Amino acid sequence: MVQLACVDLPAFPLQLLLRHHPEWASHPAAVVAEDKPQGLILWVNERARQQGVLPGLRYAAALSLATNLRAGAVAPAAIEKTIEELTHRLICFSPEVEPSAEEPGVFWLNGMGLKFLYPSSNQWPRALHADIAAQKFQVSVVAGFTRFGTYAVAKVKKGITVFNNPAEERQAAHQVPLHRLDLDPDFRDTLFKLGIKTVGALLSLPPVGLRERFGPKAYRLHRMAAGDLWTPLHPYQPEEQVRQHRILDDPENDTTRLLFLIKQLLHPMLIALAARAQALAALWLSFLVDRSGWLKEPIRPAVPTLDSNQILDLVRLRLESMRLSAGITEIALEAEARAATAEQLRLFSEGPKRDLDAANRALARLRAEFGEDAVVQAKLANGHLPEARFSWEPLSHVKLPRNDLNGLNDLDVLNCPVAKVLMRRIMAKPIPLPGGPRHTHEDGWLILGHKYGSVDKLSGPYVFSGGWWNKEIQRDYYYAETRRGAIAWVYYDRVRRRWFLQGWIE
Repeated sequence: MVQLACVDLPAFPLQLLLRHHPEWASHPAAVVAEDKPQGLILWVNERARQQGVLPGLRYAAALSLATNLRAGAVAPAAIEKTIEELTHRLICFSPEVEPSAEEPGVFWLNGMGLKFLYPSSNQWPRALHADIAAQKFQVSVVAGFTRFGTYAVAKVKKGITVFNNPAEERQAAHQVPLHRLDLDPDFRDTLFKLGIKTVGALLSLPPVGLRERFGPKAYRLHRMAAGDLWTPLHPYQPEEQVRQHRILDDPENDTTRLLFLIKQLLHPMLIALAARAQALAALWLSFLVDRSGWLKEPIRPAVPTLDSNQILDLVRLRLESMRLSAGITEIALEAEARAATAEQLRLFSEGPKRDLDAANRALARLRAEFGEDAVVQAKLANGHLPEARFSWEPLSHVKLPRNDLNGLNDLDVLNCPVAKVLMRRIMAKPIPLPGGPRHTHEDGWLILGHKYGSVDKLSGPYVFSGGWWNKEIQRDYYYAETRRGAIAWVYYDRVRRRWFLQGWIE
């Protein structure tokens, strides 16, 4: 079984150009870097080669060789898009497909492990050739054993070529003319002057001298042609489809609730698309209707967008027009993406900006009016008691938030969301309560003397003890839920036999 296959779409950008100008097929044709007399010729067809037009010439010079030459430029975006489409097609024949990064239209496929799918060595390359040819492309497929050998032969052999052993492949590759390969024009022309016109003739040159005179690229080409340099495939890694899925607890047919669920699933998808520099071209909604199977609906905005409001408005209209026979039990969203514009990405990434200078000016006004002690910040500290876990320190200026919870001793509480919660919960000093919780039928639990008064439920106790080495501490902590919706954090000090308010959970 062959180990490797090279799929070559000769002069691939030129094939794309001829798709737009089919009347040029009977003339010498070329792709130029820019549509100017001094534009560099990049790819040519066979008719142009027969008249001496080769890549590397200027358009004006090529016209002197072929007066009926037709030429045009091809957008790089169109080339990349078609290559990606072809790569996805080739993945159906091998999980490892490498598009050439240097020459568009050249692909290598790993053929190892496919003998159970294609028992014959000829079946696999024939399937490759038939699939690409069905897309109206000229294509050559060479199945063999080495990267360079299959590539070189694909440049001169049309149709399908299968080698039975490495020696046969090597012999065919040595006969390939150098002008068929994607070489630097100056390097190629210099070799022609030396009488070096085939791969075999190139291998007759000493590799060290070739490197000293022509550089590392020529030396690398020599090593690859000689079989001394082996490079593994770098397979194309397709991006995962951006999708979301949710199973509902109960069948749902309310439009408002369904729209809310879809909104929760949509935002992560837009974030993922923006990270890929893509926009949403279509949103496929899939609903599993109880007892009726899956229902799939497309949502297509006017142009690819990252605006969630625009998409949700279209989803709402589609939901309102649907007539469901039963409730929906599952929701699946799938994104169809397109490249996003720089403006779309900029608008998506923009958010509210914090003006630190304005904040510092406001703090300066507070200090000027109320004194230096009016502006402080909480600092976490190592302490045994809850009220000793932080302290108040003067704040000179505000800083941006920092997501770092490692150095707790130096953590600025204003820079930490967790610390903000602690500031809300813990009093700087526990407040003694005049009495303790007692139960009455009218008011439930009461914290006597405190403004929040009625407490419906106490959760606890959570025992806290220690301090035997200095001052004995024994506390029973409770969460007290008030009728106003607040939750107080109280404790009973067994040593002092009193109740205290430690803080509030907001």
